[in-house]
Amino acid sequence: MHNDVERILIDEKELDAINARIAAEIDRDYADTDRKLVLIGILKGSVVFMADLMKKIRRQVEIDFMRVSSYGSGTESSGRIKIILDLHCDDLASCDVLVIEDIIDSGRTLSYLIEYLKLNGAHSVKTCTLLDKPSRRQVDFTPDYIGKEIPDEFVIGYGLDYDERYRTLPFVGILKREVYSE
Repeated sequence: MHNDVERILIDEKELDAINARIAAEIDRDYADTDRKLVLIGILKGSVVFMADLMKKIRRQVEIDFMRVSSYGSGTESSGRIKIILDLHCDDLASCDVLVIEDIIDSGRTLSYLIEYLKLNGAHSVKTCTLLDKPSRRQVDFTPDYIGKEIPDEFVIGYGLDYDERYRTLPFVGILKREVYSE
């Protein structure tokens, strides 16, 4: 697995620092409200990031998950967004929702989800991403919380995958081009 990594982009120490910084920002931004804060992880890639992040958030949170598909096969997006697994929150109107994503490329998925959650009655909706690739943005979208802006490289590890592989790497690395262009 490690042989397929061109280089490490974000090591474990930096990932821990990113999680601590974002958690502090979330605690600060939601300090003056009694509303329930619901973290919604977008499966599958956000699981590792969300698990580490929520352990550092000091305020009480609830969690839920959604599974959304915007990819066809391989590395290219289909452009269509499909909700495969919806959240199970009965009192969305009394909740502040924070959508947790592993990486944002085009911005289409999160733009769609923000509108979807607002239409379903969420009191407020913000977004948090570990990695941001603004150079690939196809819609006008800026996440509320950003771990790190990265170049347009194919990244794996820390929950991110290529064909369901590499998610368990403890760092974010750049996948060698020959692995996915064969």
